[in-house]
Amino acid sequence: MVKHVAEKLLPGPDHSGPPPSMHAHSPDELLAAGKRLRTIVPRNSQGIWKKPSDRADAITQLQGSDPDRLSELLPVRYGRMLVSPFTFYRGAAGVMAADLSTAPATGLHVQVCGDCHLLNFGGFATPERNIIFDINDFDETLPAPWEWDIKRLAASFVLAARSIGLSDANGRDAAVAATLSYRKRLAEYAKMSPLAVWYASVDAEDLLGLLTDPAIQKRARRRIAKATERSSGSELDYPELAGMVGGQIHIRDAPPLIFHPEEARAPDFMASLEVAVTAYRETLPEDRRALFDRYRLVDAAIKVVGIGSVGRRCWIALFMSAGNDPLFLQFKEATQSVLEPYARRSAYPHHGQRVVMGQRLMQPASDVFLGWVTGPSGRHFYVRQLRDAKIKPLVETFDAETLLVFGEACGWALARGHAKAGDAWTISGYLGGSDQFDIAMGRFALAYADQAEADHAALKRAVRAGRVQVLQEAST
Repeated sequence: MVKHVAEKLLPGPDHSGPPPSMHAHSPDELLAAGKRLRTIVPRNSQGIWKKPSDRADAITQLQGSDPDRLSELLPVRYGRMLVSPFTFYRGAAGVMAADLSTAPATGLHVQVCGDCHLLNFGGFATPERNIIFDINDFDETLPAPWEWDIKRLAASFVLAARSIGLSDANGRDAAVAATLSYRKRLAEYAKMSPLAVWYASVDAEDLLGLLTDPAIQKRARRRIAKATERSSGSELDYPELAGMVGGQIHIRDAPPLIFHPEEARAPDFMASLEVAVTAYRETLPEDRRALFDRYRLVDAAIKVVGIGSVGRRCWIALFMSAGNDPLFLQFKEATQSVLEPYARRSAYPHHGQRVVMGQRLMQPASDVFLGWVTGPSGRHFYVRQLRDAKIKPLVETFDAETLLVFGEACGWALARGHAKAGDAWTISGYLGGSDQFDIAMGRFALAYADQAEADHAALKRAVRAGRVQVLQEAST
């Protein structure tokens, strides 16, 4: 459990509710308190990573969640993690959470992403159909030390650099750029009014303004324009994912990645699913319910997504309007955040609600269909559109400059999320105006990337020994 070092400087009730510093102290007092934290947790110390002598075996930690996953999909999960240290890292948020719990931290908690690697950032459309850049995955979100997000982000840049043939220096520079951007943007947000921070976002023009290479900027504009043209991804997904079977519309099976499990063939399956959909509807604001009511449920199937999520129940449900306009919603299983054993338990007993509330708090704008539900089996799910004009970073095409700029963008978006959800003043006071913390994160990123490589090598050994079964996909 992380010790709340900051409580020594800002006394108040425990951290189970709203931070007392938000209303009991002035911004100047909070900045000063953050500065004093440097004497307790020096900024240079944050760059240290040393494997504890009693560190649990990484593969054993990963397998700890296997019994609660779909067993037939476990080889897919481990096959994806086996591809490279970077893909291993993406699936090992729980392993890193345990490691971060032993690392230096100030004790300042904000709502964090919880799985803050660089591929969990990207562009997407707001309800007003504007393209913004932000965090787009909140499966592990929880109030926890702010450092955990920035450290996971920083290390991901070194691993991404290695995966695409760039040097460690390139990866470290991108990690430092992300941290520098986070520090400077957070200082800016600390000077803004709460309302101004709440409405702030990183839009397409902000992102384009970071690009200095005209060719890269031109490509980025094309991708943004293409995404903007789509009011929703549903029309594009429809012919790929669904079609007429026996005179009825069904989602196409493409095993092992899209399939109808046995339970979906039971006579009462659709009836039980309708009950769950009705319960989900109640978690939507009333205006969204009116929109949702214009669609009817047609079919549902399992769809494998991501890396860390593989094996969790993830359903895609197809809805059709009276005019046969399709809508795909994703019902994704939500379990205990990997951070909970090391930070605190969620205030929400429903993990789908935990994800939704964390996402709404951190993002400037969220999916109009974002909600949660308990499935017929008692499992928790959160719900969102399958796609919503999303723009994923094509890291495999990045050169050193693009990786650096992407680091700046991610640091900016993370600072905005933390400022909206937490105490920007105290964190900013701790970070200060020097580059000490930035450089420390560069050191940490290199050291922890080495640890991820060692853990990936352990996975290889486990596969060779038959301890872990893998299925490697042709597209990987």
